Amino acid sequence: MSSAPYIVGNWKMNGTRALLAEARAINRAAARYPGVQVALAPPFTLVQSLADEAQAIGVGGQDCHVQPKGAHTGDISAPMLADCGASFVIVGHSERRKDHGEDDALVKAKAEAAIEAGLGVIVCVGETLEERDAGQAEAVVSQQVDNSLPALEAIADLPAGKVSVAYEPVWAIGTGRVAEVADVVAMHKAIRTRIEAAYGEKAAGVRILYGGSVNAENAAALLAAEGVGGALVGGASLAAESFAAIIAAAGTEPVD
Repeated sequence: MSSAPYIVGNWKMNGTRALLAEARAINRAAARYPGVQVALAPPFTLVQSLADEAQAIGVGGQDCHVQPKGAHTGDISAPMLADCGASFVIVGHSERRKDHGEDDALVKAKAEAAIEAGLGVIVCVGETLEERDAGQAEAVVSQQVDNSLPALEAIADLPAGKVSVAYEPVWAIGTGRVAEVADVVAMHKAIRTRIEAAYGEKAAGVRILYGGSVNAENAAALLAAEGVGGALVGGASLAAESFAAIIAAAGTEPVD
């Protein structure tokens, strides 16, 4: 499944049970595009409800703790997510890195904890506007990839597609600004180089997603760009109509 476009919606801190109606509509839309792998990461409170209903989409968490259990008030462990029906978890999102002070070492530890619990992982990386303007974008992101990916030993027995990297330039998340396609291609090439250095032949099974104000209008151009294996979508994944358009933009023929 790792060669299929991977379209993932990150609902962030949005959604009560009323939003499950949108999730059902997304599930129906995804069923029409069997050549696209579709998933949603709702708030923790909705993971089990969505997993119980979803048939055509994957369901995941937005974060997990490095420990499987213990005295960590307010945290959710990877085994807990798996027990709720989640199949993957997002780690290292820039909002976690910024708002919660998460560094590369912690992101790597979370990714390895998720894998140990049987979950797939999406490891997020991306530079700030200041870093891009200073000409440091590629160096910053390459370092994040090197230090945030789970170790080769941790993924040695995993099937292709269980580990993904999401490139999300911080300045494009939720701002309406989108990176130029040429810049996306260049960064994805740099990321691919680092993944190959880390994983060797296992790197072929790692998709690189683009995230950062992806919407129905720009999705086709971004998903068609060289090296882009899918999208990590924020606000546009909250409504079935806009998210379905992104799924359709992945370029496969629908099934009626």
